[in-house]
Amino acid sequence: MSSLGSVSPWRALGRRRRANVPGGRLHHHKVSVTPEEEAVLVRLAESQGVTVVRLLVESAMSPQGETPAQRRAAMSELLSVHRQLAGIATNVNQLARHANAGEEFPPEARAVLARVRTLAFRIDDVLDGIAKP
Repeated sequence: MSSLGSVSPWRALGRRRRANVPGGRLHHHKVSVTPEEEAVLVRLAESQGVTVVRLLVESAMSPQGETPAQRRAAMSELLSVHRQLAGIATNVNQLARHANAGEEFPPEARAVLARVRTLAFRIDDVLDGIAKP
């Protein structure tokens, strides 16, 4: 489970608001902006599919200075790669079944399957790290 409460990294991709946290958020900050600054903030938040508050908090709290949209795009790309790796692993498993039935099996296929599993675990770790604000 991530620091987003009970929200999975995959569900967090579609959220505009930040997830609820146990005990709520007890500290409030008031930020005054000009009408021009407000227009920019609203435009940025809308283009990234988040609220202005989430835009400000996540942008300020991100060590790399990434925006919520950039984080969502990275997570989406990693999820896509993860799905592709899962498909490759399925094909390798089919080869293994074929080999276990007495047919010829390329010796390097075992190493490929092990590498696919290692990459899938690395992707999961990266997703967990990205999901933390």
